[in-house]
Order: sequence, then structure tokens, then C-alpha cells
Amino acid sequence: MFDALFRQIKDRLFVSLAKMLDIPPNLITMFSLILGGLTVGFVLQKLYLTALIFWVLNRFFDGLDGAIARIHQRQTDLGGYIDILFDFITYAAIPISLVVSSPTVERYFCLTLMISTFYVNAASWMYLSAILEKQKQGSKTSREDTTIIMPTGLVGGTETILMYSLFFIMPEHMAILFSIMSILVGLTICQRLIWATIKL
Repeated sequence: MFDALFRQIKDRLFVSLAKMLDIPPNLITMFSLILGGLTVGFVLQKLYLTALIFWVLNRFFDGLDGAIARIHQRQTDLGGYIDILFDFITYAAIPISLVVSSPTVERYFCLTLMISTFYVNAASWMYLSAILEKQKQGSKTSREDTTIIMPTGLVGGTETILMYSLFFIMPEHMAILFSIMSILVGLTICQRLIWATIKL
């Protein structure tokens, strides 16, 4: 929902830095995954505010790799692939670690619900992206600087960053936050389904 605006801000922040860093983008992507792993480690120790800092760093370097790739003409399909793959690993590992660190039956149920919506949402936008690429409709859906077309929706990268940040800030309310995230992702799935029904 806010990705277009956030991308403009991100581009301004990263352009100058990316020009100075002629580093292989895949190395930055790997470093981002390491930061994600450290985030999980701090969550398991219940050091939630420290985990929040490493989560923000993870997202910073996740954005920086793409900026470096674009500015230094190093964009590759492999780079885009491992970037989204590592994102999904981090997105799954963090809520799982939150529940493992403070388990209750209610939290496990809400975690299962949220991960299930992630699973369906991934199938939703990835398959729709493949169809749009096949039909060459990318320019008709949204402006993208990513390797693949990502149809817009209520929940995107920006909303995920904000919601996950709340997980660290209010871990005692993780069941409620997981449920809210599940509802928002579910609405996003319905939104794309309606769009596809009308447009395809």
C-alpha cells in the first residue's frame, strides 16, 4: 500500500551511498541474511529491542543490495532470486522464533494462521507475477525496480517491516499482532484475486 512512496524515499537515501559502494550485491544480500539470523538469535534470548535493531539493519541492507545492483549495472536474475528467497527465510524464521521464545497454545495457533496466509499470499502474487510477465503487463500494474513484477496490494514490503517491528516492540501481544497481520494478508489475497478476475 505504501511501497511506492517508501521506494521513492528509499531511492533518495540509498543512491548516494550505493554510488560509493561498488561491492558485489550478492555479498550484501548474504550479509542481510546473516543479520536476519542474528535477529532470530536475539529473539530466542528474549532480547527483543536488540532484535529490533538487527531487524532494521537487515531491512536496510536488503534495500541497499538492489540499489547497488541498479547503479553499478549488476542486476542479475540470480541476485533477484536469492534476494526474495532470503527474505522469505527471514520472514518465516522471526515469528517462529518469537513463539518458541515464549510459547503458548494461543500463540502457536496464531502463528500457524499467519504463516498459512503467507503461504497462500506467496502463491497468489508469484503466480500472478508470472502471468503478468507472460502477458507483458508489468508496465500496466506498477512501477517496479525489482527483478520480477510484484502486483500491488494492501500489504507489501513497507507494511511488513512496520508490523514485524511491532512484534519486537510488543512481544507480549504477539498473538493479537499475528492475527491482525493474518487478516491484512488475507485481504491482500482477496484484493489480488478480485483484480485478476477483472483484468485477466
